[in-house]
Amino acid sequence: MTGNGSGDTEALREEIRRTRVELGETMEALAAKADVKARLKESAGQAKERVREQAAQTVARVRGQAAARAGAARAQAQEKGELVRAQAHEKGELVRRNPVPWAAIAAGAVATVVVLMIVRGRRR
Repeated sequence: MTGNGSGDTEALREEIRRTRVELGETMEALAAKADVKARLKESAGQAKERVREQAAQTVARVRGQAAARAGAARAQAQEKGELVRAQAHEKGELVRRNPVPWAAIAAGAVATVVVLMIVRGRRR
């Protein structure tokens, strides 16, 4: 400190300047808290962003599940197709090895048609 008091004056001025800066920051913070419209708008923006993120996650999850289920259905359809082809091949082989039952069925069908034609012819 100097004897003439200029050091104290400088220190007081610096203290006043800092106090004014702090007071300005405090006032800005209070004004921001008091601005309900801006706070609501910010809160709505944050909520909107959260909903978008959740929707994107849900869409990704559903697409993944759909792809997995489609793959499983495709595999199951392929298995069923192979099973049907194998059964059809077995039945074809059975008919080729033993055509008598099929010939009997065909003969019965022909006989039925002939009888129906005779009966209809008599009615006229």
